[in-house]
Amino acid sequence: MSDTASTRATRNTPDRRPLAGAPDLLSSLAALLTAWVPRQRWFAGKGRMVTGFSLLSATELLPCTTDGSAPGLLHLLVRAQQSAPPSRTPVGDDCYQLLLGVHPAPPPQLAPAVIGRPGGGPLSGRTVYDALLDNRLCGVLLERLRVPGRLGALRFCREPDAVIPSGLPARPIAVEQSNSSIVYGDSFILKVFRRIEPGINPDLELPRALADAKCARVPAPAAWCETAAAGEDGEATTLGVLQPFLPGSADGWQLALNALAVRADFTGSARALGHATAEVHTALAQTLPTTELRRPQLEAIAARMNERLGG
Repeated sequence: MSDTASTRATRNTPDRRPLAGAPDLLSSLAALLTAWVPRQRWFAGKGRMVTGFSLLSATELLPCTTDGSAPGLLHLLVRAQQSAPPSRTPVGDDCYQLLLGVHPAPPPQLAPAVIGRPGGGPLSGRTVYDALLDNRLCGVLLERLRVPGRLGALRFCREPDAVIPSGLPARPIAVEQSNSSIVYGDSFILKVFRRIEPGINPDLELPRALADAKCARVPAPAAWCETAAAGEDGEATTLGVLQPFLPGSADGWQLALNALAVRADFTGSARALGHATAEVHTALAQTLPTTELRRPQLEAIAARMNERLGG
């Protein structure tokens, strides 16, 4: 190869230096995250000052280039360090899942998603933003879930009989306060858990148990993402679940409100909801271990809920 050809190839090859292992990655993001994370609806530590973050894992789902040719997608698991009020019992630091888009100049439509531009470190000169508001990067998540395997600290799993088409258009929806959801076409919905608890999330465990019990009242998961980085002793921790999407569906409370708004009789619907609920709980009891909670256990659960609510 000639010197000219060699130079041309070098210039046209995007910079693919990995960011996930950069020692100063978190320190370069700390100031931006300290300002941005507490403002998010899914942040559970309201009322307590964020004093810093510790990095549990970092994975590049899409390499971050420096030439501006394409956005990068960075997955982080961080633990938010917070101070407890003097009059309160200290509580543990929460773990959060962050999906960050990285681009030198994001398009104008992503302005509401922008977190900021790090002043130094491996992301210097590039804009960092909430990737779950970027339909293109949401599409990357679907492609990862379509193909089971590992990437860094992440493991992507799919039910063997699940058929997940490629290229479904993505759109984020705001349906919950504590998580983020993305709809793909009219076929699937991905729930991305923001505050991460060690172990299998009930949104994965319970629908899979119902599927094993042949109960069709709840859509069975098609795929999910998990990690061992956020748990103890290598325990798998659920990060997100992909399920069939049911357009036009509503929960029982909304159905009741709709009937009340038009003064319609809700008796038949209430009876049907009761039967469906009983069927689901019966299937769960047959599939999962059961135990009876005693008064001390119930009081402990209530105390934890009260603590979380700031009471």
